[in-house]
Amino acid sequence: MTDEKPLRADARRNRTRVLEAAERVFTARGTSAPTEEVAREAGVGVGTVFRHFPTKEALLEAVLFARLHRFADEAEATVAADSSDPGDAFFGFLTGWIEMSGAKNAYFEALSAAGVTVAATGAVIGARLKDALGVLLSRAQDAGAVRKDLIVEELIPVIIGTAKAAEYAGPDLRNRTVCLLFDGLRPRQA
Repeated sequence: MTDEKPLRADARRNRTRVLEAAERVFTARGTSAPTEEVAREAGVGVGTVFRHFPTKEALLEAVLFARLHRFADEAEATVAADSSDPGDAFFGFLTGWIEMSGAKNAYFEALSAAGVTVAATGAVIGARLKDALGVLLSRAQDAGAVRKDLIVEELIPVIIGTAKAAEYAGPDLRNRTVCLLFDGLRPRQA
């Protein structure tokens, strides 16, 4: 049990505004963008930013986890929707994962460079994503859209490698790389 008091409504609103502004600023300018710019974007003073996030690293970590939680929520919603086209749902999820990974990696690198070890919360999010991926993979395999011999434990490093490569490729090469990956995941033609 924590001794933290719940935030007042105005403080919750300010915290949310700061997180949303930080995500916009870091997306547009990179994780090295100054905290003062986040405060300006949020329409609050820099003291308000530091009241909620005592260090820039705490702000980066909060934005990272907000993004990851949102992505895990979207993955679980995709599973719950039980698409009429399991192949599209599976490949759409992989595309989202690859796109999200570039941003995630930038946050992890900035935090690592600052000597911050990312909290175990990441493991919980990772488990949620792995579970969603397993369900979507199984459905796509049952529908004949994905090769039957593929397992989640093989797929995750492939996604991570593709996402890492996509960070360094221009849009055309990135799209081609993703298409090659997807072609390799589809069943072999006789």
